[in-house]
Amino acid sequence: MAAAGRNRRRRLTERIERARARLELYERREAEILSGGVQSYGIGSRNLSRYQADLAEVRSAIDELIEEIDGLEAQLAGDAVRAAFAVVPMDF
Repeated sequence: MAAAGRNRRRRLTERIERARARLELYERREAEILSGGVQSYGIGSRNLSRYQADLAEVRSAIDELIEEIDGLEAQLAGDAVRAAFAVVPMDF
């Protein structure tokens, strides 16, 4: 049983590390986009696109990664995982 707990902690730690690495990349991309510069230009019949994602997509990915990291860290700390539930109003 203790081995299963260690394996779970290791997997969670690995997932957190991967998510943080991705978050760092997205934050760098956001900084590149915000710093300006040429996003696309053309010379004759040739075109160059520097960024494949727009700022809104990058920021959305950053927000999702932050939420994912927070959830994984909560699981690692032993906190309860967020549960979703629905309330259905009924008319009697």
